[in-house]
Amino acid sequence: MTVPAPRASGTDSPPRGKVVVADDDVLLREGITSLLERSGFEVVGQAGDAPGLLKLVQEHTPDLAIIDIRMPPAHRTEGLVAAHEIRERFADVGIVLLSAYVEVEHAMELLASGERVGYLLKRRVTDVGEFVDTLERIMKGGSVLDPSLVQELLRAQRKDDPLAALSTREREVLAQMAEGRSNAGIARALWVTEGTVEKHVQHILTKLQLPDSGDDHRRVLAVVTFLEARC
Repeated sequence: MTVPAPRASGTDSPPRGKVVVADDDVLLREGITSLLERSGFEVVGQAGDAPGLLKLVQEHTPDLAIIDIRMPPAHRTEGLVAAHEIRERFADVGIVLLSAYVEVEHAMELLASGERVGYLLKRRVTDVGEFVDTLERIMKGGSVLDPSLVQELLRAQRKDDPLAALSTREREVLAQMAEGRSNAGIARALWVTEGTVEKHVQHILTKLQLPDSGDDHRRVLAVVTFLEARC
């Protein structure tokens, strides 16, 4: 099922981006749509299932697709499967996966693809400022993980861990990077100076032996390494 969405009204400024919203929970879907439109996004359509989502993406090529992992008919991984197809066919479309639960194993492959992808628990949507900031970071090429998922990943263990070379503080900084925080945001979260965070980030990038291809891209690669180390 697809539902065309009206343009946001009351402003002449350009929209922050075109978005499609896919969730079979009509109230949640309408709530997210209303929130986005009030925040300056253009919601070009809504879908209640995966086929409807794919149709909307093909028709509008949005900047971002917000997708519930579990949708009809089986409510298992239909949304995630659709997200994989979107990533393969429309690589520039940012993807935000929504879930009511921490489902580490289901989303790892897509998250490890690195750019323009996020995973949020549905309860995070209630923090409007944080939610909007997350969407903008993803549209700009970043990757954002829900803090609950990061903690689950940090508890995972793996033999020959590529993160073993990192100090405890460097792991904390990398976990904050995985949540999509900037250096300034990490500094506030860890109660250190931004200069200290910058040094930790450079040490992380060096210890993980990431190619020198620009700090923003290397940060994404570091988060990918973090994810892959926990798969």
